[in-house]
Amino acid sequence: LVKLIVGGLLLFMVYNLFRAMMIMLKNDPNQPPMSKFIGRRVLASAVIIIFLLVAVATGLITPNPRPY
Repeated sequence: LVKLIVGGLLLFMVYNLFRAMMIMLKNDPNQPPMSKFIGRRVLASAVIIIFLLVAVATGLITPNPRPY
């Protein structure tokens, strides 16, 4: 379940990245500003980090005891 949520949020980040890129390339004044999609991307990354920290703290996931 944790992997699905994190994977979905990562896909949401990539989607917003490409939407911002398309707005930047088209330069249409009727489109929403590019910062809206970049802001969503930053918010999604913050949610992922907070979600992972809470999951580790509650024991839903366990980090590797040794990094090698």
